[in-house]
Amino acid sequence: MLYACSQTISCIPLLKMGLLPYLDTILVPLSFFLLFGYHGFLWNICKKKSNLTTIKINKIRRRSWVLSITEDPTDNKLMFAVQTLRNTQMVIVLTATIAIIINSSLAAYTNNAYKANHLLKDSYFGLQSSRIIVLKYGSASLFLLSGFLCNSVAIGCLSEANILAVVTSLPLGYVQGMMERGFLFTFIGNRMLYITVPLLLWLLGPIPMVLSSITMVWVLYEIDFTSCVLEQESLQSSMTRTID
Repeated sequence: MLYACSQTISCIPLLKMGLLPYLDTILVPLSFFLLFGYHGFLWNICKKKSNLTTIKINKIRRRSWVLSITEDPTDNKLMFAVQTLRNTQMVIVLTATIAIIINSSLAAYTNNAYKANHLLKDSYFGLQSSRIIVLKYGSASLFLLSGFLCNSVAIGCLSEANILAVVTSLPLGYVQGMMERGFLFTFIGNRMLYITVPLLLWLLGPIPMVLSSITMVWVLYEIDFTSCVLEQESLQSSMTRTID
């Protein structure tokens, strides 16, 4: 009996050694597959059945908003349009600031990462070699900088749309195209920031990364599809009230 217990205890380090590569080689690709697979699914839905997404509904609302302003360009409506686009730019600036602050903090933390390796030697934290640490910090930094770049381009496009909205002699399609381009880059920049959350949790191990990926996919699905159904129902109810 004592011999069997001693053999079991001696096998625990071997199990942990076998579990160490298993966590990173299985859970990390699974997390990437969930995140990018969901956005591939969203891209397919946007191409085939775009009316099922909030992206299409928001696009229709923005188009009708620009149309209502350009058809009757009074001073109050033009001022309202400029203030609305300015508030949107402030939100994008805040998102870009958060991305660059996290990236700067991540770069500062990377300098001390090698010294803190002894704190994360447990197998549940996954591999902690020098190459894996560089991969973790590099991937998170890449998505943060990409999100910052997309938000910066979005600010430029919306600033241009802010100026074009006041000029009533320009074609309506040009103003709408510039504004939609800005919101497209805003959407991409926000999604880059969302994907960075599981990558930051990868620093604590592959288990928090895969759990955060599942949670992130569920949250994004609620944003992209479930709220769309509620918005469609509210639009239909408002239309029926108007008809009545």
